[in-house]
Amino acid sequence: MIEIFGLPLPAIAGQVMLGLVNGCFYAVLSLGLAVIFGLLRIVNFAHGAFFTLGAFGAWMLHLYLGAGYWVALLVVPLAVGAFGGAFERLLLRRLYGLDPIYGLLLTFGLVLFIEGGLRVAYGTSGQPYPVPEALRGVFNLGFMVLPVYRAWVIVAALVACGTTWWLIERTALGARLRAATEKSALTQSFGVNVPLLLTLTYGAGIALAAFTGVLAAPILHVNSGMGSNLVIIVFAIVVIGGMGSVAGSIVTALGIGVIEGLTKVFYSEASTTIIFVVMALVLLLRPRGLFGREGTA
Repeated sequence: MIEIFGLPLPAIAGQVMLGLVNGCFYAVLSLGLAVIFGLLRIVNFAHGAFFTLGAFGAWMLHLYLGAGYWVALLVVPLAVGAFGGAFERLLLRRLYGLDPIYGLLLTFGLVLFIEGGLRVAYGTSGQPYPVPEALRGVFNLGFMVLPVYRAWVIVAALVACGTTWWLIERTALGARLRAATEKSALTQSFGVNVPLLLTLTYGAGIALAAFTGVLAAPILHVNSGMGSNLVIIVFAIVVIGGMGSVAGSIVTALGIGVIEGLTKVFYSEASTTIIFVVMALVLLLRPRGLFGREGTA
């Protein structure tokens, strides 16, 4: 058997693949966070709570209505995104132009409301969610066995990230969004409905978080605290990649996932802190982040 630094290749490859799956979760979550901050300048602390809502939405559709995974993957992000859009229109919009700390405090309050409500209704123990029939089984790659569902997560996350990047960076809609946030009055004078664009942007970022929650439901036990366990890591990824940088968040999330997986192989005690070591080093050497532009620090 091939060994690297005294460890068998299958063990290393397995952890790298697991890290890549985690990196895909991080990528879609941090992507939504980066979109919201980059275009709206809102530090959305509630992002993890919307991730939790996505997972719970899939679980509740299955429990109460018997709806399958594919229905949840379509319906839940739209429903949670609509809730996020309503939150932006009714409350968050009032804070635009103020110190970012106000948005942070408001979204933190929303976290307490969502997670507290779920905790009261369903307790703190995890709820299982079944893997869809079509995605059960494994792929035998020779050097490791890869569950079909985890392979699907990688593909779905990369498609979601690539599509979002393309929409923002390569389409007329993305150009309007950037113009609306940078030159709001001028953009509105050309007949663009800027308030609606901002609402749709926030709702889309929230929908990405809910989409990730549905993807995670069959892998993680659905519980009220599952988003809190990820949101700090996601914030660190956005800082490392560069606040507001869509491409930076995607690349950094995938890289951090792989680094985290390798750390579990060679020095497992550091696997939970390695991301913060990387963040500290990046901030020391490049305060704007790896992909940050001038004025984004």
